[in-house]
Amino acid sequence: YTVVGRSFFSPKLGNKGDIGDGLECWKGYYQSIRPTQMGLSLNLDVSATSFYQSTNVVDYVMKLLNLRDTNRPLSDVDRIKIKRSLRGVRVELTHRKCNRQKICGITTQPTNQLMFPVEDGTNESVVRYFKQKYGIQLKCLQWPCLQAGSDARPMYLPMEVCTIVEGQKYSKKLNERQVTGLLRAACQRPRDRENNITKIVTENRYKEDEYAKEFGITVSESLTSITDARVLEPPMLKYHQNGQEPSIRPRTGQWNMINARMVNGGKVDHWACLNLSQRTSFETAKYFFQQLVGMCRNKGVDIEPEPLLPMRSGRSNQIERALVDLHKEATSALESMAGQGKRLQLLLIILPDQTGSYGTIKRVCETELGIVTQCCQPKHALKVNPQYLENVSLKINVKVGGRNNVLEDVLRKRLPWVSDRPTIIFGADVTHPAAGEDSSPSIAAVVASMDWPEVSKYRCLVSAQLHRQELISDLYKLEEVNKRLVHGGMIRELLIAFLRSTGRKPERIIFYRDGVSEGQFAQVLLHEIDAIHRACASLEEGYLPPITFIVVQKRHHTRLFPNNHTDRNATDRSGNILPGTVVDSKICHPTEFDFYLCSHAGIQGTSRPTHYHVLYDENKFTANGLQVLTNNLCYTYARCTRSVSV
Repeated sequence: YTVVGRSFFSPKLGNKGDIGDGLECWKGYYQSIRPTQMGLSLNLDVSATSFYQSTNVVDYVMKLLNLRDTNRPLSDVDRIKIKRSLRGVRVELTHRKCNRQKICGITTQPTNQLMFPVEDGTNESVVRYFKQKYGIQLKCLQWPCLQAGSDARPMYLPMEVCTIVEGQKYSKKLNERQVTGLLRAACQRPRDRENNITKIVTENRYKEDEYAKEFGITVSESLTSITDARVLEPPMLKYHQNGQEPSIRPRTGQWNMINARMVNGGKVDHWACLNLSQRTSFETAKYFFQQLVGMCRNKGVDIEPEPLLPMRSGRSNQIERALVDLHKEATSALESMAGQGKRLQLLLIILPDQTGSYGTIKRVCETELGIVTQCCQPKHALKVNPQYLENVSLKINVKVGGRNNVLEDVLRKRLPWVSDRPTIIFGADVTHPAAGEDSSPSIAAVVASMDWPEVSKYRCLVSAQLHRQELISDLYKLEEVNKRLVHGGMIRELLIAFLRSTGRKPERIIFYRDGVSEGQFAQVLLHEIDAIHRACASLEEGYLPPITFIVVQKRHHTRLFPNNHTDRNATDRSGNILPGTVVDSKICHPTEFDFYLCSHAGIQGTSRPTHYHVLYDENKFTANGLQVLTNNLCYTYARCTRSVSV
């Protein structure tokens, strides 16, 4: 086996699938021992990850760069791409026996120009050396050599005499094609996944393991049966009273808005549209924008039928210029309309045909120009689909200050631990740079509900912090400005925003924290709860509302399967357990407050339940109360008419 963390991979565990650019998918399994209410339990699950293909380096580079001709010199961009991809990879030399080297870089010169010093003090060319010493006539003369050894004593290795050693995990960021290939290879229906797990347990023959025998450990060959799992009822969703369906009860985690209108439509007086797609004609783009705005109006958004400016077009290589010019035109138009203080509220954009521009558009519009944007793929403009337009209208309404729906229980003040007194619900996570990026900062994001009792409007704050730091450093801070101590931080800012929005300070705080591993529980508990307490106390002396702090984990290997895969009443369309399934016994922690909740319907593959672990609870939640609240909140996601997994 090739061991990666707690997972074991081998070509014998399944077919290796080509995922593109010289990489392949290996199957394997994960295993760990966990404390549960049953005692010690073996957590075992199938897994898949990306490996380098064991191939000649020339073939690998041709796949990586999509080349057909080895006689063409490589550009500087090509060299950088090769260096990043192969740095740290072990290769086997085909012209020697039992010789493996670790690649540390590539040469700046092509092979036919490379020289190295020899014992008599002269310089020898790499090409002549391989011809005389090994009888090998090198062919890729325009390509650089791989470099091993050190900078002081480099070793030049022509790519054509190097083969990538089998069993090396690819730890760098995958491109879109590779991600798609890996997901396709790893995707397994629930019944197939359960059978594969059982098969691995049988093949591992734990009963014959000498170490297990020595410690008196026996492993059952069947999965744990949970007879007291429950399926929580989905909440009633309230829409606008003027729609044909003012209230909807979701079925198996989904519903539609065909006969419903948004409960609160946002207001848009000034909007514009921009087409950046070359293959989408002027008339096609104009028709698409008209249909999209018409759908928004039909669903309840109070948006002007005509844009502030006629539709503009831009080139994909001049995106920033197109955005800045449009913003200037809009500002001038508003000023000429005696619209002092008014601004462009919404910009609808058809993206360029090539991928990669979305980040640039969002950065320019949201951080430099202050414009709310809605981007659409060109393929959707070319073929207008009413369902797609409806989904986009949901996103637009929330972006312009509207509400799509609310939980009916909150309007009737029947939502436990929320309806009785002003409650703010936080969500927080830290996103880390992709593997291989050594200096990029980690990005912390905190969102908080801005209305009560509806808890359906949210405000978000983001902050850059140290590379790969999991603790959120900007939750609360006390800084000296002009010889005065000034309170700040994201929690304090969001609490003040809640006070301004509702007119009341929160009397209860519920904090969902994503992305924390079990080894970091104590550290996060000490630092982040202390930051919340200090932020509260900075608003008013003695102001310490009760806090419930819940860690949310998705990256685990616990899977829940239906007891009977053929029972249509016990599974959703994809064969997964029903949305709302909650487990708080047997496989949960023996002494701590935790539970597994699968709040969403599976679309493909096997659904992954979310693990909720309560680290701190001053609100004294009951297990059922927190489970129902959490499940209900999963139905308030604004972007689609489905419950979500977290």
